Amino acid sequence: MTAVSTDYVGREFHGTPPYAVSRVKIGEFAAAVGASDPVHTDPEVARAAGHEDVLAPPTFAVVVAQRAEAEYIEDPGAGIDFSRVVHAEERFVYHRPIVAGDLLHTSVHVDSITTRGGISMVTTRTEIADDGAAPVCTVTSTLAVRGEG
Repeated sequence: MTAVSTDYVGREFHGTPPYAVSRVKIGEFAAAVGASDPVHTDPEVARAAGHEDVLAPPTFAVVVAQRAEAEYIEDPGAGIDFSRVVHAEERFVYHRPIVAGDLLHTSVHVDSITTRGGISMVTTRTEIADDGAAPVCTVTSTLAVRGEG
């Protein structure tokens, strides 16, 4: 196994196709995380609450971010063996809510990589924007990548 490449700090990844947010995807995610508020499944309730369509639960952005982060993690030169990854931290900063009908674009930034005691801490920042390039959410993720032995 190769070590996590610190040469990737500062790199950006933009190759992930846009993510089309649908009512079905939001409903499935809401059910999986136990978000039972009807704003996540009923368009009328969501509109009455001031949203254009059903509202994604706050952690829904992780679906979009992890899909985009895969472009970096699966890059052979990155040196990341996903079978040795433990999710350490995730933070979300919303610029506006995610709703059904959004077409979301991503850019992944490798912000830092530090290695101590055989564990590499990899921090990425995924900027999520709508189809008009307006910011929607910033997802900061830290992964702990265990070395061998």
